[in-house]
Amino acid sequence: MKESGRKQGAMSPCAACKLLRRRCAQDCVFAPYFPADEPQKFASVHKVFGASNVNKMLQELPEHQRSDAVSSMVYEANARVRDPVYGCVGAISSLQQQIDALQTQLAIAQAEVVHMRMGQFSTSSATSNAATTTTCSPDQKSTAPNHSHHHNHQTTKSFFTMDMVVDQANMGESLWSC
Repeated sequence: MKESGRKQGAMSPCAACKLLRRRCAQDCVFAPYFPADEPQKFASVHKVFGASNVNKMLQELPEHQRSDAVSSMVYEANARVRDPVYGCVGAISSLQQQIDALQTQLAIAQAEVVHMRMGQFSTSSATSNAATTTTCSPDQKSTAPNHSHHHNHQTTKSFFTMDMVVDQANMGESLWSC
């Protein structure tokens, strides 16, 4: 019968006990979280935190929280091995800078879209005004541009309102907010 990766008769040590070169006891706090087939997992945690500190942290936590704590320690230890000064904070900072740069690029792209739409709107309204002016009788010319201008103003207003809603919806959002 197997229990926590160890045989009951001949005890196969967990990765922690194997690295520390000690006998793996039946109630070893490391065994459920550092199996023998994943030695690198404990090696990086041991290198960064030390076996004694990991042991203390695990002993202070309720059993249902230990797995998450070990996952966090492994993640932080791997980040510290890659970047000894900043660890996870360096990765988070780098990602935040990328988010800021991408949000700036998105805002610029949205502004360009608005500018292009306004250019198309101006061109289509100028063409519409020219067509209206050439087809109207002299009596209608005095009223047609006012009506056309009023209609264009309403379209412009709704156009800006739509874009402002889109912009406000995306402002201040972050991947880190919950």
